Amino acid sequence: MAPLEVIGAGFGRTGTDSLREALNILGYNTHHMRCFFMDPSLDTDDFYNAYHHRDEADWDKIYENYSAAVDWPTCTFYKDLMVKYPNAKVLLTTRTPESWYKSVVNTIASPESMEKAPPKFKKMVDSVCVEGLLSDPVRLADEEKIKALFVDHINEVKAYVPADRLLVMELGEGWERLCKFLGKEVPNTPYPSSNSTEAFNENRNKMDSSLLQ
Repeated sequence: MAPLEVIGAGFGRTGTDSLREALNILGYNTHHMRCFFMDPSLDTDDFYNAYHHRDEADWDKIYENYSAAVDWPTCTFYKDLMVKYPNAKVLLTTRTPESWYKSVVNTIASPESMEKAPPKFKKMVDSVCVEGLLSDPVRLADEEKIKALFVDHINEVKAYVPADRLLVMELGEGWERLCKFLGKEVPNTPYPSSNSTEAFNENRNKMDSSLLQ
């Protein structure tokens, strides 16, 4: 299904799962971190190897079943993907640094999440997702530094991506600007609201980690 038509440059925990659902409603098939638990054709090693050997990455193969991609690991590679897919639009999902940090420490970077992560998945996360920050409690404890890293990423994306290719979306914004940017009709259904902290932790307990071993 590649080439990608939509590239998500926003970090995880900025409404990316709701965006994944929204893009799917609009007709895309959207890659997201949770897809590693849902799609047996995906291999975390593809992204691990792409991170360490970017010139050798076969993006068409890595995303062969997808027309859009958001969340980690995609946001790490947004510059590479923009070059590979010059007609793709870029979405940057944002929220306040304070709410983002709180969400991260209570979900994807919580001890429970890290303990349950299969080794192969964790190997990819430790390289691709902000260089292992999510599984490093010492670094993660420096709240001000982590929030600054988040803000720096947002500012970098805004400065790097041409204005005509970029839409900056606030958490919970809804359909109108997204559909206009992508040239789609606004669906007759509410914009998705998924993967809250409570929902994340409930779903994490149900995930079958054997899918990634």
